[in-house]
Amino acid sequence: MNLPTVNSDQEDGQAPDASITTDSVASMIEWLRGRGKILIVCHDNPDPDSISAAVALRHLILMKTGQDAVLSYGGVIGRSENRQMVDLLEITLVPICELNLSQFPVVCVVDTQPDAGNNSLPPGQPVHLVIDHHPPKKDYEDVYWVDIRENYGASATILYEYLNDQNVSINTKLATSLFYAIKSETQDLGREWSKADREAYLKLLPLSNNQILYNIIHPQVSRNYFSTFATALKNARVYGEMLVFNLQKVENPDLVAELADFLLRQQGVNYVLGMGWFNKTQILSMRSLNPEAKLGLVIQEMVAGIGTAGGHGMVAGGQVRDIAEDEQAQQDLEKLLIGRMFPALNLARIPGEPLI
Repeated sequence: MNLPTVNSDQEDGQAPDASITTDSVASMIEWLRGRGKILIVCHDNPDPDSISAAVALRHLILMKTGQDAVLSYGGVIGRSENRQMVDLLEITLVPICELNLSQFPVVCVVDTQPDAGNNSLPPGQPVHLVIDHHPPKKDYEDVYWVDIRENYGASATILYEYLNDQNVSINTKLATSLFYAIKSETQDLGREWSKADREAYLKLLPLSNNQILYNIIHPQVSRNYFSTFATALKNARVYGEMLVFNLQKVENPDLVAELADFLLRQQGVNYVLGMGWFNKTQILSMRSLNPEAKLGLVIQEMVAGIGTAGGHGMVAGGQVRDIAEDEQAQQDLEKLLIGRMFPALNLARIPGEPLI
């Protein structure tokens, strides 16, 4: 049985496709029953949405079939909030490099897609379930279950609906995980949210542990965290309504996205491009205040031929691999991306000036 890819052309909050119903979710669960070990893969350097969606899918499968699943990821869990989330909610994730993938007859990916460039599955690895809210990278005719809802603000919302549809109870820790995922992914329903996200957010809030949420949102951080902020401010340049910063080498790749969100608050800035070198890879993050920015397409145009990328209208990210750490290589790449960013955003090129 090969279910069709879900379309997302419907109104916000509505079921994206008649093919994804309570009965079809039940059929997916029955397809999984008795197939052996299950692997659920998050995207690299997983964020709360990817982690929470993986946890929820594992819970659904366990409650309905009695089968457990292994949750895995590539890269690192670097951001302090994400480490707090994993620790306080007792979430077990295994680095994918420690696994023998041939031992898993079933492989699922959440908040990412095969060949998206942001997960550590090897090329050609069979994948059986894809659940995501990013635009599809290709036609997944060879995948059993594909549920891609571009109009949803979080993958966690999709899994929340699965749990509700199948009458699976949501305990406090799972509710806290799902709520925090939607909260962080949509910036408290202020960015790229749908009616479905709002409904899940409001239903999950009273089920969540407020003290754990507070501790996740307000973690203590290292001195290096503050020095990275200083680097971003020192290196940031403003090109009219665009701001570009380069963190150079970073110990935590999540800081690129965090600083992009932070610097988008600069008055007069509508677009931010952040860069940071981590483990031979240039991590890229883009943010915009413009709901029509189509940053997912913009960043793909910017890295064409040199890297991989994707995203939504106001949020996007990418990777350029095998980049040397030396200063000249960093400058050359930054110059190339800035040169491509102006035409990709249909903006006239102007000289940059230091932020501070």
